[in-house]
Amino acid sequence: MARLLAIETSCDETAIAILEDKDRIIANVLASQIEFHKKYGGVVPEIASRKHLEILPYLLDEALEQSQLDLKMIDAIAVTSGPGLVGALLVGIAFAKSLAYSLKKPLIGVNHLLGHISAVFLSYPQLTPPIIFLLASGGHTQIIYMNEKMEMEILGKTRDDAAGEAFDKVARILELGYPGGPKIDRLSKKGNPNMYEFPRALMNENNYDFSFSGLKTSVKYFLQDNQNARKEDIAASFQEAVVDVLLHKTIKAAKEYRIEKIAIVGGVAANSRLREKAIEISKTEGFEIYIPDFEYCTDNAAMIARAAWIKYEKGEFDDLSLNAVPYLTLG
Repeated sequence: MARLLAIETSCDETAIAILEDKDRIIANVLASQIEFHKKYGGVVPEIASRKHLEILPYLLDEALEQSQLDLKMIDAIAVTSGPGLVGALLVGIAFAKSLAYSLKKPLIGVNHLLGHISAVFLSYPQLTPPIIFLLASGGHTQIIYMNEKMEMEILGKTRDDAAGEAFDKVARILELGYPGGPKIDRLSKKGNPNMYEFPRALMNENNYDFSFSGLKTSVKYFLQDNQNARKEDIAASFQEAVVDVLLHKTIKAAKEYRIEKIAIVGGVAANSRLREKAIEISKTEGFEIYIPDFEYCTDNAAMIARAAWIKYEKGEFDDLSLNAVPYLTLG
């Protein structure tokens, strides 16, 4: 029986989790920094780093209490090494290194994007590839093919703004505050998603790429010219445009690669309209749709632990020279 302790500090969520025997999460604690950042309309990197530094020791105590374990019972220490805010990443890495060194345990650096992909296996332990993944978050939007050997190929990605980034920017335009994604999601429930026809860039292009910058700009100019329009309808129509493009491209990839299983991961996977429409499509198109539980969609340490397990089984460990890579990719 092995136990991995994982640390996640890539952005504005401080998290620690303990994974036992690959699929059993025995501790999963998280401290949100939303209240510290929302008055600035977004994440302030220096504040994020300072808060990680303050909170991590308390979260460690909470995780150990939740799991009823002693630190000596941990077999390896995992930590997000990128992508993310460099200062925030460095805090988590320094904390992980100190634990690994003092406990004389292996250190495992984890790609945050691989963490999001691994999250689906926490909710569906029996899920096996091949799988088409839609990874949609605040910083990334990609379509990924995973073959039977769990080897991955990026089929398409955003050419500008990520889907989550577009949500945040449009929320700012609509003066909804931070974080934008959940606020637009809630407001959209009171609006008509078919009220306004916003652009769906690259929708019918013969590729798997995305572009959301123009959509954001379209909403901006529409609001300037239609100041009496209901924000609920604008939010719902904007959200519908994003969801339509995300699912259209993902289904296109699944059909062309003849893959029956589709997984939707990342922070945007928590969006209620995306989840609802994906399930509708699964019934009409015959695909199997897998979306992690809400707690595993947004940044969390459980997904980092699950991703680290693969490296742990292979004996792929890092030494104390492990460093932050803010622009780390899957490729």
